[in-house]
Amino acid sequence: MGGPFYVTDILLWNTKHDFAPVGAYATHAWTIENFTGPLPSWQFEIKNGHAIVTGVSNAVGPVVIPATLGGYPVTGFGDYPFSSCTNLMSVTIPDSVTSIGDTAFAYCRGLTSVTIPDSVTSIGYRAFEGCRGLTSVTIPDSVASIGDQAFWYCTNLTSVTIPGSVTSIGYGAFDGCSGLTSIAVATENLVYASKNGVLFTKDGKTLMRCPGGKTGVYSIPSGVTSIGYAAFRECSGLTSVTIPDSVTSIGMCAFQDCSGLTSVTIPDSVTSIEM
Repeated sequence: MGGPFYVTDILLWNTKHDFAPVGAYATHAWTIENFTGPLPSWQFEIKNGHAIVTGVSNAVGPVVIPATLGGYPVTGFGDYPFSSCTNLMSVTIPDSVTSIGDTAFAYCRGLTSVTIPDSVTSIGYRAFEGCRGLTSVTIPDSVASIGDQAFWYCTNLTSVTIPGSVTSIGYGAFDGCSGLTSIAVATENLVYASKNGVLFTKDGKTLMRCPGGKTGVYSIPSGVTSIGYAAFRECSGLTSVTIPDSVTSIGMCAFQDCSGLTSVTIPDSVTSIEM
């Protein structure tokens, strides 16, 4: 069956039904308790028997994404389906969804809460870019990959925990998160580790990312051999960084836009600084 289909939500006394598409339209009925206002209208495509959300209007206040649209399970999102929905306050993603696609919630600046189910295995490129209202995000222990710049400029995000399931974190995933003071990692994670809120590879040899909200003086632990790409980028609250003589390489943009940094001591052991 083709698409896209357009779905108009109506209030139906705390019941939830799906009706087969009629022409180019289908009706999905549901309600949100303690919320009054226009209800969302969904646009979606059918791909291989699954509904992919491609757009939404009237995404105001708390929004619960339906598990099915037009009788098909909702498993993912197209590009920018919620982009710039500035009045979206919270979103609950159904456990039928397996991936949060590229730019899915980009610049939803009013978004303060998102519930990610443990069916999700990937968070895409810039999925939550510019969501300045988010203060914390719980990443379930089902997610294997976090895309490039996934939480780029979530300026009020203060903490994040990487679960044991994550094997890939894209470049700049937490860049611009000026309020982020700690990146925690589950001890069972086989790829990454955290020391004093700073993200490292599991073996502790590569410093991957210092959270943007870290302040004052920071000494890189002995045994670290490389400082990764953009590892300290925009850590404007840092005033001094001490690099141990175990470090041999410093990645590109490692200290870019560290406006408060007044002192960095680079030892003779460093043989490579990427430009």
